[in-house]
Amino acid sequence: MSSTSQGGTPYYFVPEPSRHPAAAAAGLFFLMLGASQWVNEVSWGKYSLFFGLFIWLFVLYQWFGEAVSESQSGKYGRKIDLSYRWSMSWFIFSEVMFFGAFFSALWWMRTHSVPALGNLSNSVLWPEFKSVWPSMAAGVTASPANIIEPFQTMTPFWLPTINTALLLSSGVTITVAHHLFRENDRKNTIIFMWMTVLLGVIFLCVQGYEYHHAYSELNLKLTSGAYGSTFFLLTGFHGFHVFMGMLMLTVITLRIQKGHFTPEQHFGFEGAAWYWHFVDVVWLGLYILVYWM
Repeated sequence: MSSTSQGGTPYYFVPEPSRHPAAAAAGLFFLMLGASQWVNEVSWGKYSLFFGLFIWLFVLYQWFGEAVSESQSGKYGRKIDLSYRWSMSWFIFSEVMFFGAFFSALWWMRTHSVPALGNLSNSVLWPEFKSVWPSMAAGVTASPANIIEPFQTMTPFWLPTINTALLLSSGVTITVAHHLFRENDRKNTIIFMWMTVLLGVIFLCVQGYEYHHAYSELNLKLTSGAYGSTFFLLTGFHGFHVFMGMLMLTVITLRIQKGHFTPEQHFGFEGAAWYWHFVDVVWLGLYILVYWM
């Protein structure tokens, strides 16, 4: 359903009723049901999880494919472009709140929870307890009952710093690619897009090596108290977002190679670039608060 503007492009577009929302909901139901049963050691839980994951990914593949076809057939006009921009803006805002919650938890534990555990009454119960955040004093695990194995904290040198350089470089390459595409230089745009994807892959490989180093050499694990849990949750979720952004950029690059988008209309490209810059900014905050402080 649409109303055609003077240029022939629909002023607005309303898609036909679709099975995709219901199918995606069914896939998520089996996925979450399986996950809840698998962690409780129910034998069929993992099969339900993978079945739901397969349905969900298949639905997304079809759904996104239809959206691409609608865009390429000229059904998306100015109103749809505007709605996509608002949708992506609110999505990134929700991600800001997501990471804000974890950063706030880290701040609260460092400035309130741990110092509060070092008050006079707790010092009588736990005389060996040191109310110091582990990264502020070497060897401090803040484990009153010695239930946490000794561990070493992660320093910014050199793996986190290398990853910072990789992500900042990827922010430059994606910006160069965007400017080249606006100048209709599709060939060089593709080169810089693949460079951005490659930098994202290298980032994830370095982070994987960092986790191996943390577990095997520093004895730093997810169970290493509040420090270990916040470290792996923040860096792990960020790594997942890097992976998702890398997938977005890969799809956009393949679409550019197929001749999709124009210098005037390419919000799919812009939206992926917005997300990648968001990932860069989050990492800078994480690099300072988690590795340096």
